[in-house]
Amino acid sequence: MSRRAGKAGRLSAPARREQLLDVTARLAAERGFHAISIEAVSTRAGVTRALVYNHFRDLRELLEAVIDRETSRALAQVSETTLTNLGEGDPRALMLEALDAYLNAVRSSPTTWRLVLMPPEGAPAALHTKIADGRAAVLKRLSRAVQPLTDRGTEPRDAELTARMLSAISDEYARLLLTDPDRFPPGRLLRHARWWLARTPMPHQVDSTSAPQDVLTAER
Repeated sequence: MSRRAGKAGRLSAPARREQLLDVTARLAAERGFHAISIEAVSTRAGVTRALVYNHFRDLRELLEAVIDRETSRALAQVSETTLTNLGEGDPRALMLEALDAYLNAVRSSPTTWRLVLMPPEGAPAALHTKIADGRAAVLKRLSRAVQPLTDRGTEPRDAELTARMLSAISDEYARLLLTDPDRFPPGRLLRHARWWLARTPMPHQVDSTSAPQDVLTAER
């Protein structure tokens, strides 16, 4: 029995499938999708090409599975980095809490977030489509979350643009964490966010009756 075949026999079928998806995702993040092949995946995983084909009909099916898993994982993590009703407390504190949760999610799953925030060379159109759909959904929820702030006061404010600006800043923090975590650790990013928010005018209190009732994301 070959060394590769021996390795293949040590994992259950579901565990092996997950391993192959892990390997493929890492290859995509490190080298770009153009560098992925069944041979490259099997070599990195330490298994035979035949074993990869036992789990995926062809390279296209493998890539589709990776895209589905990684974008679903990112969306699930985004849903957990929640910005609660801004009427329930200090808006700045709530936004910082949500940003902290988002950065921790990014740090815990760097490969996933590299694919989502920095799609590598040769990324299939399906990945870009899923990223765009996910971003649109998050922006819609974030717009609802900041609506109580933009509705108050005498000066006109724009909830959609506010959401987009918060999203862009949060995503840039995440990219800095991914590309240079030693220089831009979460603590430094949060200190900057706290400094920036302290200089951003906003109502000190928000009427909870005007805020949305569901839990909303504060990520992108």
